[in-house]
Amino acid sequence: MMSIIEQGGFQFKVAKGDKIRVPLLDGDEGAEITIDRVLLLSEGDVVTVGSPIVAGASVKAKVLSHGKDKKVLVLKKHRRKDYHRKNGHRQNFTEIEITSISA
Repeated sequence: MMSIIEQGGFQFKVAKGDKIRVPLLDGDEGAEITIDRVLLLSEGDVVTVGSPIVAGASVKAKVLSHGKDKKVLVLKKHRRKDYHRKNGHRQNFTEIEITSISA
């Protein structure tokens, strides 16, 4: 069984046992969460597409850890104007493991 879920403004293709990184979620490590925004559900040859979500479908996941991504550098420059700025950003994330998909 495979599904496409929406979490934090991003879409993820997931199956049971997958580990994915999503934008930071509330919840302690080891906590069980339920994701109700299931956009597509596929089981064998049967594909259910939601408009926009599949009614009654949910994905259960376990929170593995919280962390920060690699640093992304932001550079700004105006040539010949003695203007340059360097800034960095590290996005927070939560790593989750998909435990079950139900229709």
